[in-house]
Order: sequence, then structure tokens, then C-alpha cells
Amino acid sequence: MLRGAVRRCEPLALSAITLLKIAVLFGEGSTRLRVPAQELLAALEPGAGFHIVPIDVEIAAEVAAMGGSLRDPADRAIVATARIHRLRLVTSDQRIVESKLVPVVK
Repeated sequence: MLRGAVRRCEPLALSAITLLKIAVLFGEGSTRLRVPAQELLAALEPGAGFHIVPIDVEIAAEVAAMGGSLRDPADRAIVATARIHRLRLVTSDQRIVESKLVPVVK
């Protein structure tokens, strides 16, 4: 899905907190991916077609307004970023999908 969007030169945005989440989930000692976290993070550089969206006051306020529908603060920030910037979210996280807080790419 992402590869197709990149080939079509569609704009892709990434919440800044997603970089941290990748570093934690796929960092040293992880067996989740065969690709080192450094390599994965390098592929997400802005020059690779991704716009990194910083967390700002508006996104933080949206996180606060969401209540407790999602427990993970990073997931809440990702959803809030998508909502504020009116983006569809690419995720396999069933909690986010089932929350219906943001449109999800299927």
C-alpha cells in the first residue's frame, strides 16, 4: 500500500511520535523485523517522500479531548495527528480501527 502511494507520488505524512514508536518496537534486540531499526528509520527520511508532522499544542489538545478511548499515549497522538490534519490513517492496530476515531485506509 505504501509503496504504491510512493510510486504515485502521493503525499505521505508520519506523526513524529511514530518515529519513536518504531525505534522502541524495532530497536536493538527486536525480532519483529529482519531490517535494523536504523535502516527502517532512514527509509522514512523526508526526502523519501514522507512529511514528518510534529506534535504541537493543537494535537496535544486533541489528545486531551479524546478521553480514554485509547490507552497508549503514542496511539492517541497518532490518531490526533490524523484528525487535526484530516488524514486517513494506515494502521493494523485493531484498537485504533475499532475506535472509529479516525478514517483508516483499508
